[in-house]
Amino acid sequence: MTELFQALVEFGPDLWKATLDTLLMVGATMVSALLIGTPLGVLLFTSSPGGLYPKPLLNLVAGYIVNVLRSFPFIILLVILIPFSRLVVGTSIGPKAAAVALSFAVIPFFARLVEQNLRDVPRGIIDMAQACGASRTTTIFKVLIAEAMPAIVGSFTVTATGFIAYSAVAGAVGAGGLGDLAIRYGYYRFETSVMVWCVVVMFVLVQLTQIAGAWVARRLDKR
Repeated sequence: MTELFQALVEFGPDLWKATLDTLLMVGATMVSALLIGTPLGVLLFTSSPGGLYPKPLLNLVAGYIVNVLRSFPFIILLVILIPFSRLVVGTSIGPKAAAVALSFAVIPFFARLVEQNLRDVPRGIIDMAQACGASRTTTIFKVLIAEAMPAIVGSFTVTATGFIAYSAVAGAVGAGGLGDLAIRYGYYRFETSVMVWCVVVMFVLVQLTQIAGAWVARRLDKR
């Protein structure tokens, strides 16, 4: 225990900066999931055969792009996107560059989750809204998404907790954050206490994210 507290005192500023870097990476990633992954999931559902507004060709193209992006192992995606990251954020290393690769990984992943959440909405509710003369926009936003919102929040929470771990993987290639700190000190310099603190902080982040997401999902659930 003494070694742990000594490590906290000595490496506390580094641990704090690594935590902020991790929050930056995960925060930017989840914003991308919300702003791009959600509409993409809605598109995949509504344009699918048997969906609300079938568009087979559009659905085929969108589904193909999603499947291609999901097929890449994350560590390979990080390397492939180095030139693009440099173009977008001006650097190929650090948390900003990692956020670009994480966003490319999270968007198709979250889109598929949203698509499945929308499929779980009872078709009778949608048919009733359409029978009452609801417009396409109203049907999608005020009926379909509104009914699926608790499940979407749950999927968002699962995605966020998973990508906290992904951010640690990004640390293996110089992305910064808790993963990078754990490798540089805990692995290369045999500072086991630093690695323990990194694990503890990541555990706390995952737990807080899960608690907050579950609370929001319960508040939105009308059942």
